[in-house]
Amino acid sequence: MSEELHNLDFSLVDIEVPATSFSTHKPRILLLYGSTRERSFSRLLVEEAARLLEQFGAETRIFNPSGLPLPDDTSVEHAKVQELRDLMQWSEGQVWCSPERHGAMSAVFKAQIDWIPLALGAVRPTQGKTLAVMQVCGGSQSFNVVNQLRVLGRWMRMFTIPNQSSVPKAYLEFDEQNRMKASALYDRVVDVMEELVKFTQLLRDRPDLVDRYSERKESAAQLSQRVNQRSI
Repeated sequence: MSEELHNLDFSLVDIEVPATSFSTHKPRILLLYGSTRERSFSRLLVEEAARLLEQFGAETRIFNPSGLPLPDDTSVEHAKVQELRDLMQWSEGQVWCSPERHGAMSAVFKAQIDWIPLALGAVRPTQGKTLAVMQVCGGSQSFNVVNQLRVLGRWMRMFTIPNQSSVPKAYLEFDEQNRMKASALYDRVVDVMEELVKFTQLLRDRPDLVDRYSERKESAAQLSQRVNQRSI
């Protein structure tokens, strides 16, 4: 068989399952939302999700996008950019939630992801992390945003869990205390967060799953240069 695979460097092939020691600290989950409105329904949904995650044993942090400049409009040393990048590296899993605007995720949400470099050194800061996606709708239920977030998560090399949440007419789903009302929509959010914690516990100690043969052939410097987008 080896003669038939003459282009393959067998010394770099790695399909062995490593002996893994499992982390015992709480799963670290970062939650992002996509609106800076005073009563942002994507923020309210994220806050509800954070309560559930903490109940399920996770540690959570929510990034407030207010004050984050447009991508490339200032230095990466900006305080909000550094805060976001530090949280990305801290996290082991993430929740992304955006309102649907003109059939797509909001600019507020996309700007957060666009501040995350494809590589810090030679490793993507989101690579191998778990991801749950949600959206809020002003009208009837749609899946445009969660579908786009899945594409974005794949591009950032994240493990997007199978379940997802789309909340139609979000303004009807929260009470005067900004808590989500009991409903099948709430139950779906419970499902998603429960699933995220389980997948995060399974995958956070397995960086080998996204360790690629093609990149093992490159040096760290070569890889960093190849994925750096600053020059385009």
